[in-house]
Amino acid sequence: MKIVVGLGNPGRQYQETRHNIGFMILAELAFRLKSVKPKLRFQGDLVETKFGEEQTLLLAPNTFMNRSGLSVSEAVRFYKLPLEHLLVVCDDLNLPFGKLRMRTSGSSGGQNGLNDIIQKLSSDAFCRLRFGIDRPVDNVNAANYVLSKFLPNEQKKLPDLKIEAANAVECWIKNGPQETMNRYNHT
Repeated sequence: MKIVVGLGNPGRQYQETRHNIGFMILAELAFRLKSVKPKLRFQGDLVETKFGEEQTLLLAPNTFMNRSGLSVSEAVRFYKLPLEHLLVVCDDLNLPFGKLRMRTSGSSGGQNGLNDIIQKLSSDAFCRLRFGIDRPVDNVNAANYVLSKFLPNEQKKLPDLKIEAANAVECWIKNGPQETMNRYNHT
């Protein structure tokens, strides 16, 4: 069994914001499953499904970004999953818009949701797929930037980029992190 966690903030005011790209990528995966309805579990929306032969959980924490570790740690402990079976999908200010980067461990890189998960699991030894949202320009505050909506030129590219990110998640589920990094960590 594997678990894929998409990070974001619940609530209408946060829909389609940069910080919610993890939620958007989970929604793309759920769409592929032909509208499987999520259950409220582990302080989040949980979809139980299969990708190929692999039993997979899709979890969107409802705890707000900075407290994502509460939801993730509950699910991991309940299912007694080894951390290498966990993938967290989130935004990254340090990557150009749309660039994907998978890692099997490491620091939070300043991403507060990842930081909280690392703290609650007492480990950074889990996979993460970062989706680049670029850095703010013109001295825009980073907190305001991540909570803003994508620009019109970015919105045009977003559907294809979400599909590519969802493909990367499926690759991780079916083939593991090494093949996913080889295919999707473009320079």
